[in-house]
Amino acid sequence: MAKLQIRKIGDDVLRKVSRPVEEITPRILMLLADMTETMRAADGVGLAAPQVGVLRRIVVIEVEEGNVLELINPKIVATAGEQEGAEGCLSVPGRHGIVKRPQHVTVRALNRYGERVEIRGSDLLARALCHELDHLDGKLYVDRASYVEEE
Repeated sequence: MAKLQIRKIGDDVLRKVSRPVEEITPRILMLLADMTETMRAADGVGLAAPQVGVLRRIVVIEVEEGNVLELINPKIVATAGEQEGAEGCLSVPGRHGIVKRPQHVTVRALNRYGERVEIRGSDLLARALCHELDHLDGKLYVDRASYVEEE
């Protein structure tokens, strides 16, 4: 495994739409492992492939220590409710903002074995899912924030 470089706001790759993963190869599996290591080393809750310069629809999320969600080609299929709260981002260091997100989210994706999975998340997990999936479409939380401040 390797710690990858996290791209920062201003890097063009963060504004591009990621391509779907057509086949889960050893390279994709290595990317998942490297992304998890990178996210943990940076004390993050989630990381999307574009944040490490890879334009593929892949995210890793760990809101509960030791329970890493590896999602390939994730798609939000349902939302409910609303929450507003603070968000930060490994690609936007030194800032945080207030963002409205759904309170509950359902996401369908593939896992590392190519199996279809459905993840239901509320509260922080719902926020993390929305935040990371935004990255796959070239969006940053600052685009949605009602307020952003320097830390």
